[in-house]
Amino acid sequence: MVELGELLAQLMIIIVAAKLCGTLASRFGQPSVLGEIIAGILIGPAVFGLVHTNGHDVLHLLSEIGVIFLMFFAGVETNLKDLTSSMKSALTVAVFGVILPFIGGYIVGVSFGMDSLHAIFLGIVLTATSVSISVQTFRELHYMSTREGATVLGAAIADDIIGLIILAIMISMTVGSGDPLSLIVLKQVIFFVVIIAMHKLLPHLTKIIIRMPIPDMAIFYGVILCFLYSWFAEFMGISNIIGAFFAGLALANNDLLRENLEGKLLPSVNIIFIPIFFASIGLAVSLDGLAEHLLLIIVLSIVAVATKVIGAGFGARITGFNMSSSLIIGTAMISRGEVALITSSIGLAAGLFSQEYYTPMVIAIVVSTLVTPPMLKVLISKQQAA
Repeated sequence: MVELGELLAQLMIIIVAAKLCGTLASRFGQPSVLGEIIAGILIGPAVFGLVHTNGHDVLHLLSEIGVIFLMFFAGVETNLKDLTSSMKSALTVAVFGVILPFIGGYIVGVSFGMDSLHAIFLGIVLTATSVSISVQTFRELHYMSTREGATVLGAAIADDIIGLIILAIMISMTVGSGDPLSLIVLKQVIFFVVIIAMHKLLPHLTKIIIRMPIPDMAIFYGVILCFLYSWFAEFMGISNIIGAFFAGLALANNDLLRENLEGKLLPSVNIIFIPIFFASIGLAVSLDGLAEHLLLIIVLSIVAVATKVIGAGFGARITGFNMSSSLIIGTAMISRGEVALITSSIGLAAGLFSQEYYTPMVIAIVVSTLVTPPMLKVLISKQQAA
């Protein structure tokens, strides 16, 4: 049980370090998210050891709330018409962005002496995409409302679903536990049917609720809807951030609600919850066994970056995007972030991966997350200057 005083001290360190490093990154022309992740590495066990996440369930929960709010506001800032019109491209990007990393991960695993089971799981981990990193970068660069932004969001949702199904199949075949594949697919279908039905009903309900003479009713309503959708997604076996995104999307067309959420709620979220989430990615890094597995980390990091850029970028290119936009989309899909970290933990607990290779995999995941913001910054700046 973590003492309240210890928790408050650690939160203070995380928030201050994330703010300082985020501001410093911005001063050097980089997205603040890069600095916030580096802050986590610096204050975590990898460098100074000021904050340890082992046994700190509260820190983990706060970081989860951070990414939920991040994806909620991504939904609020997304145009539904742009998203639906980009679904064909998004699905193609997702499929190619899964196939190539899976093959690349498997080849790396086998090449470094892993058995087939561990190599397959390494491939599964590399299929993951943490769109939250790209979303924050897009928001800072005012790129969320573009066709490329909508395609990346749609592709990330499809990527998450594909990855969940692949992981479920592997656990079922090797461990013999977990829900049957048919039940997993059925729950996902039910989730999207309910989401579509709610999207038809919510505009009428929203107009009634936000006119109630209750202080800050718009913010109250938005937060409750965000948590409701997130809970429902998790209950149906889908990532809670997908639920949060659809909650924001359901409210995006109401100007009054959007202005209240972005003007009053977002500043607080940006100060507390979102920096904790990004710093938590850096906190996951440990340098134990670094020298022993340095070559594996380097190769795995290169493969993790290259396969997403090439795979997802190719998917974008064949669906009509020019080379500049295809590179941006491919790069936006690089980051593995919390999605791959969670998948790695599940695999380790289920016996699909050995402890020996866990640390190198985590470091490679964080490397892929670190390179995404600066790469996006360069590519988007070049496109906007052209």
